[in-house]
Amino acid sequence: MTNTDVEVLIAGAGPTGLVLAIELQRRGIRHRLVERAERGFPGSRGMGIQPRTQEVFDDLGVIGAITAAGGPCPPVQTWEGPERIRTWDLVERAEPSPAVPYPEILMVPQWRTVEELYARLEELGGTADFSTGLADFTQDADGVTATLLGADGSAETVRAAYLVGTDGGRSTVRRALGTAFAGEQVDETAALIVDLTLEGELDRDHWHMWPAAEDGFIALRGLEGTEAFQLLIRFKDPAFDPDVARDATPEALTRTIARRTGLPDLRVTEVSWASVYRPRAAMAERFRTGRVFLAGDAAHIHSPAGGQGLNTSVQDAYNLGWKLAAVLRGGAPDALLDTYDEERARVAADVLGLSTRQHHKDRSTTADGLSRRGSEMHQLDLNYRESALSREHRDAVPDDALHAGDRAPDAPCRNGSGEVFRLFDAFRGPHFTLLDLSGTGAIPAAAEVPGVRIYRIGGPAPDLFDREGHAKSAYGSGLFLIRPDGYVAVATDEPADVERYLAEVMG
Repeated sequence: MTNTDVEVLIAGAGPTGLVLAIELQRRGIRHRLVERAERGFPGSRGMGIQPRTQEVFDDLGVIGAITAAGGPCPPVQTWEGPERIRTWDLVERAEPSPAVPYPEILMVPQWRTVEELYARLEELGGTADFSTGLADFTQDADGVTATLLGADGSAETVRAAYLVGTDGGRSTVRRALGTAFAGEQVDETAALIVDLTLEGELDRDHWHMWPAAEDGFIALRGLEGTEAFQLLIRFKDPAFDPDVARDATPEALTRTIARRTGLPDLRVTEVSWASVYRPRAAMAERFRTGRVFLAGDAAHIHSPAGGQGLNTSVQDAYNLGWKLAAVLRGGAPDALLDTYDEERARVAADVLGLSTRQHHKDRSTTADGLSRRGSEMHQLDLNYRESALSREHRDAVPDDALHAGDRAPDAPCRNGSGEVFRLFDAFRGPHFTLLDLSGTGAIPAAAEVPGVRIYRIGGPAPDLFDREGHAKSAYGSGLFLIRPDGYVAVATDEPADVERYLAEVMG
């Protein structure tokens, strides 16, 4: 038995755990990331990276690698047997704008997202311990004592100030806490999802769907950056229980594809990953119990319809990371950590409802098998307006204007050298950002606020110039304190409101 002291122990090295580890690593928080499996997640399942998550990846310094590994959602090719019927867009197309630099979903196999996040963690000097599972833990007023088991059965005791369970829908952490996980079965019928290699003539430029196949819906699409395809098979009979060992062999899948598509020349040559699922929506009763937190699928599970699960999970970690650091290093009160539960539980409940509605809408769509996804899926409109951390001090602000609690938009400005400087460049990093758009020099040029970077946009002593008016259009006038996770904490016309907020919330 050995003993190791860390500030945060993270159980589960999927996208949620990796993002949290990156957040803590760049803030200098001693942490340990453990994963029961011997490698990262091997499948393509969570493949849609929504615009808001792309903004998170921008801040974390991984957006370039993720974008290079992925591509746009391809147009859908609807078939009836061997006949092509029509081509249509599943997602809403849009061009980048000053406020929204990432306007569309990005398609990336989940295993590749995990790879790139892990590479970023290593680049920052962090690591993950694979083949190391959390066996059990106890907590007291001062911390958590956990037992870890290695692949060889060796036991290790770890003492941490906090434990975060990012260990999936069957979370060991959640079960050990005894936290209720209430929900509903979204669909009684099962589906089989498979990553495979395919021989035969089928282009990779479309998402091929056979919604009217006699035995049930089937779809094939090429996986970005690979030679593989992803196959989705739905089953009509609720009593049928697919078995990977029986139904996901190359021979069985070749027969299923031929029968449902009417294309006899397609042949599965290799299966790299397969999984059976019955869509369910459920959420933990609470996301914080003392010094233990739940995030990602450990806290909430969704129907995959609409591509919300991985994105919501990543943003759980993004929300929690800066708060843990603020309490552990910045002198913030413990009550700040309660706002993680408050903010993310409300978001998760909304996303569960959205995913479930989209699933039922898809299932009732017979012509194409899936229904069009709009901008409501992008997660750019999710907000914390009702949070205890959001302070709107201005009067009579229109509902459709930017409020405290909203996502802070991007805007290209110019620095003193005339070079383009985006507001996302200003936000990038672990700090708070104060934008002075009052035009009056409300924040004195000599002002210094620990942990806060100040940018005066226009006015008598500007740091940035808004020559095209993009910042003014996105924000309006006033002072805007931006949280480390890119949401407006304070919107006001008075510098004293910002000072009071920081003293109260950050200590």
